[in-house]
Amino acid sequence: MLGVIIPTLDSERVLVATLAALVSGATEGLISEVVLADGGSHDDTAAIAEVTGCNILRLEGPLGTRLKAAATAARAPWFLFLRPGTVLDPPWIGEARRFIELVRGSERAAVFRRSASAPSPWREALAQAMLALGAAPHPDQGLLISRRFYDALGGHNGNAADPEADLIRRIGRRRIARLAAAAHNVSQDT
Repeated sequence: MLGVIIPTLDSERVLVATLAALVSGATEGLISEVVLADGGSHDDTAAIAEVTGCNILRLEGPLGTRLKAAATAARAPWFLFLRPGTVLDPPWIGEARRFIELVRGSERAAVFRRSASAPSPWREALAQAMLALGAAPHPDQGLLISRRFYDALGGHNGNAADPEADLIRRIGRRRIARLAAAAHNVSQDT
């Protein structure tokens, strides 16, 4: 049902945490595949993909081109784009499943609630205020989108300076739901 697509480039240190958070989604039958769009890693990213059963596409070139190629290679009717180091809170599975069932046939996408690595009431209040003022979602929040809607939008733009933000902009704030489960980002420096 859901193909997870993760762009990687020397991401071994943070990739394990992202994949670990996805295990429950696979065991519950929500995730059917994980595709790594690798830009030529020189670390153990490929070994991690092999051990965890991920498909890895080794493609050099712009991020948008790699993401679009991974989406083309994926077989699932729904995509979840995650950055390496993004860890979803456990309730994400039920929320993603409900969203998919709710929006069948409509042009909608979803992101997870953005969570700071060191949560504080002030940061959470600032994030909520920014959303209320119309701030666009950030690619660190993940993106849940149907293949049909992704294809209708033309997928990721290989020429865009930030292809993930560009896709979110083309979807438009009004067509993006914000799920309650949080997306935490593990720092490369940990």
